[in-house]
Amino acid sequence: MATTLAISSQKGGVAKTTTCFALGASLAERGQSVLLIDMDPQANLTISFGINPEKLHRTVGDALLEHYSLVAVSREGPMPNLDLVPSNQGLVVLDKVLYGRNAYEHRLKSQLEAMDNDYYDTILIDCPPQFGTLTLNALTAADMLIIPVQCEYYAARAMRPVLKLVELMRRKTNPHLAYRVLVTMYDRRNKISQIILSQIQTKFRSALFETIIEIDTKLRESPTVGLPINLYAPHTRGALQYRALAEELTNCDK
Repeated sequence: MATTLAISSQKGGVAKTTTCFALGASLAERGQSVLLIDMDPQANLTISFGINPEKLHRTVGDALLEHYSLVAVSREGPMPNLDLVPSNQGLVVLDKVLYGRNAYEHRLKSQLEAMDNDYYDTILIDCPPQFGTLTLNALTAADMLIIPVQCEYYAARAMRPVLKLVELMRRKTNPHLAYRVLVTMYDRRNKISQIILSQIQTKFRSALFETIIEIDTKLRESPTVGLPINLYAPHTRGALQYRALAEELTNCDK
């Protein structure tokens, strides 16, 4: 059975989509079959695949409305074993349409359960920064939430509502939801970054990934050419660190 990981943060600009793309590609590079699901109306993950969201006829929204299966709306990625369920701005309307419908939080989970168990090894969900019906669907379906956090004041404060949401999901729809914290965009030259990293390490301890993702301009460039970092710049710091994260996740499952 596939492991489902949601990537979410209330704060934008913390490398949420970058992590979904690079981690998914790194897992695929290790031989896993990986499905990425873009649940963000901004469709940045979809754009990273070189797909124009405005020209899409089928998206994850169609699967949530049960018009098509996730497999039917998926696209092949730029490397073997990496597929995408794309999104577009239509999810803004869908977020409001779903609310109040019977068991609306379980739409994505039901679609994942309808897939063949051997189809994918890992499913990664890129969540929107808002806590609406789309994020609730992702967290209801997920085995684990990965929370990217920068080592800066505002990003660290944004952790509080995310952790409160985890507790809510455990009570309401997903009692077994786990979470891990991932430090991203770390600047080792910045004294404040070092101080906040130390605080995060003290506060979260076992929930914190050992892998730290540092600032790397190649990570910002790779989506512009529709390639994950391990294809665009395979020997850079960013590529090596996301490979290390993929290895750490794989070892956690053993």
